[in-house]
Amino acid sequence: MRTDFAPFFKKYEELVTAADTVFKQVATEHQDCVKCRVGCSDCCYALFDLTLIEALYINRKFNQEFKEKERERLIEKANRSDRDIYKLKRKAYKDLESGRKEDDILAEIAQQRIRCPLLNDEDACDLYEYRPITCRFYGIPTAIGGKGHTCGLSAFAQGQQYPTVNLDVIHKKLYEISEELVKEIRSKYARMSEMLVPVSMAMITNYDDVYLGIADEDEESKK
Repeated sequence: MRTDFAPFFKKYEELVTAADTVFKQVATEHQDCVKCRVGCSDCCYALFDLTLIEALYINRKFNQEFKEKERERLIEKANRSDRDIYKLKRKAYKDLESGRKEDDILAEIAQQRIRCPLLNDEDACDLYEYRPITCRFYGIPTAIGGKGHTCGLSAFAQGQQYPTVNLDVIHKKLYEISEELVKEIRSKYARMSEMLVPVSMAMITNYDDVYLGIADEDEESKK
């Protein structure tokens, strides 16, 4: 079975277009505050995860855009990045198990910087046109769980009122698309729509029918 992701990718791309529109509007209204420019890669060291639909989309575009040696080189970078992220998350889990406060752990993780495997030597994104939604909002005010966030290089002043993107709403829509996809393909993994993975994992994962829970390994090997 070859899963047709096109209808779900279309919904995702519509959300991407809306994100770009919002960013341009805020950047236009607050030109003195938004400091995003060519060559700035501060956001490319931030840690965040992708929902299922984003991971599938990034994986598809990555495999379409890069072949052979270039693809192998980027996969090796992704593997290194993924190992670093795993170590960080393992430490966070142990800290939580030891009784440390979750807010303190999350605050510490937010300070960590791991280079995105798609960031090249010219400090540009190798998959810029298809970059995740989180990347598209970086540089303007956002809020998660009621807490505001701004790029450390921006000039948005603390205590002032600015247009702010509620990322909880964006994440909800991404989960909804992911859930629709999981139901459509009738995956045996009912909670797959809740999965979150870093960009590195999205690059190196083989999202075949076995992984998606719509075929067994024996069935896949017979193809």
